[in-house]
Amino acid sequence: MAGYLSGDVRKVTTHRLTEMKQRGEKISMLTSYDYTMAQIVDGAGVDVILVGDSASNVMAGNVTTLPITIEQMIYHGKSVMRGVKRALVVVDMPFGTYQADAYDGVRNAIRIMKETHADALKLEGGEEIIDTVKKIIGAGMPVMGHLGLMPQSINKYGTYTVRAKEDAEAEKLIRDAHLLEEAGCFALVLEKIPAELAKRVASELTIPVIGIGAGGGVDGQVLVVTDMLGMTKGFSPKFLRRYADLHTVMTDAIGQYVSDVKSSDFPNESEQY
Repeated sequence: MAGYLSGDVRKVTTHRLTEMKQRGEKISMLTSYDYTMAQIVDGAGVDVILVGDSASNVMAGNVTTLPITIEQMIYHGKSVMRGVKRALVVVDMPFGTYQADAYDGVRNAIRIMKETHADALKLEGGEEIIDTVKKIIGAGMPVMGHLGLMPQSINKYGTYTVRAKEDAEAEKLIRDAHLLEEAGCFALVLEKIPAELAKRVASELTIPVIGIGAGGGVDGQVLVVTDMLGMTKGFSPKFLRRYADLHTVMTDAIGQYVSDVKSSDFPNESEQY
């Protein structure tokens, strides 16, 4: 097993991720949004922690990722960074911080990196944002790309269904993947696309390709931490594997606490000063 579980406490870097791909070692990636969860995820040996704009859904209860602000992403980024020693930490640039023009994107990227102390940034899109990606990387900030289903474009798609099933969209995705690598991206996320397409992209690129709902032929996997821990209910996409049922565990524990307080069982004599 990776990370602290095997005694490997070296800091994960973008270069180390490339080395992992070269030797065929799969990359593990999970989201985190706060200090406590980041400590747990990092301590378990996860290679990459994504401070995702999915915080908009998970932490704030919004229907989409669109409402989250740069200030909120910086808050979550700072919180996660305080809890991490080993993992590479990537912060999502939220919707509206890089779509207007490249210079706006660079300014916001600098702000996020300076204020969070994160290791890298993630942007959604291909050819349409390539100039922004180049300028951010040119300013010294590592960028992870994101293609396939792009939640920041949900109003354009109108649905969260699998992307790139048709030849034209698949061919554009392949072109965009190569453009992002050529622009200098250190890694690429592929979300909810056919497994064979994702496998082809991973085989054609020299940078790591990390999938979510993109099959097992890529270089690593990413999930939303609250989903894989079973903290959320009513969300069961085909690609999700739940490793625990924390929703039930936590509900039962809190219910027991309520019962103990109501019955005056808590606190008992040993729990008082």
